[in-house]
Amino acid sequence: MFLIAGPCAIESRDIVMHTAESLKQVCDRLGITLYFKSSYDKANRTSLSDRGVGMEKGLTILQEVKSTFNLPILTDVHESWQCMPVAEVADVLQIPAFLSRQTDLLVAAAKTGKIVNVKKGQFMAPWDMRGAIAKIEKNQVLSKEGNKAGIWLTERGSSFGYGNLVVDMTSLVKMREYGYPVVFDATHSVQQPSSQAGVTGGNREMVPHLIRAAVAVGVDGLFLEVHPEPEKAISDAANQLRLSDVEHILKQTLEIDQLIHS
Repeated sequence: MFLIAGPCAIESRDIVMHTAESLKQVCDRLGITLYFKSSYDKANRTSLSDRGVGMEKGLTILQEVKSTFNLPILTDVHESWQCMPVAEVADVLQIPAFLSRQTDLLVAAAKTGKIVNVKKGQFMAPWDMRGAIAKIEKNQVLSKEGNKAGIWLTERGSSFGYGNLVVDMTSLVKMREYGYPVVFDATHSVQQPSSQAGVTGGNREMVPHLIRAAVAVGVDGLFLEVHPEPEKAISDAANQLRLSDVEHILKQTLEIDQLIHS
C-alpha cells in the first residue's frame, strides 16, 4: 500500500517542509511509500477565498520538498496548459473530481508521460471512470524505457443530497476491475460541501472508520490531507487530519491490510 499525503493547500514553505519531514519519518518507520501532496492553487472553491500561493511559488516549494526529502510529488492541475510545467516537478498529475470529465485536461496530463491520478467526480458512477481511462490510455506517451506511466483511480465519496457525501464501498471493488491501482481519499470523503455559509465543513472523526472499511474491502493506496494545525488551515480545515494522529491511524491500517492479504 502507498500513501498520498500532505496539506490540502500550500500555505507557506515552513508548513509544507515540516509536514513533509514528519510524514517521511512516519512512513520510513512503517515501510510505506509516500507521495507528498499539496496544491498550489485551490481553484475549485465555493466562495472567493484564499486559494494558496500560486503555481510558480508552489512548484518551487514542491521542488524543495522533492530534493530535500527525496520524495515523489503529486499535485493538482486545473487547466490543460498547466500540465507540462507542473510535470517538470510532479511525478503524478492529479485531476480534481470536478474536472474528471474534462477531455482536454485529461489528454494534456496523459501527454506529459507522468502518472495521472483521476479523482472520481462526486456525480459519477464507478463505471463512468472507464471514459476517463480511455481518454488517458489513447494519449499517454511512452517513457524512455518503453513503458506508460500509468493511471490511478481515486474514490472520494458521492453526493447524497445537499451538503453531504457518502462512500459506496462497492465502488472500490468495481474500479479495481479496470486494471489500475485504486486509491481511497478518506479526508475528502468526510467533507460536508458548502455546509458552513459557503464554506465546506467536514467530520475528521469519521476518517479512521472509513479508512478501516476501505482497506478491508481492498485498495492499493490511501489519500490523506494532513496539517499540523487543521483548524488554522485555509482549506478543508474541518476534515484534514492532525499530523500528530497520522502514525497511529496508519499502524491500524497496515494491520488490516496485512490481515486481508494473509
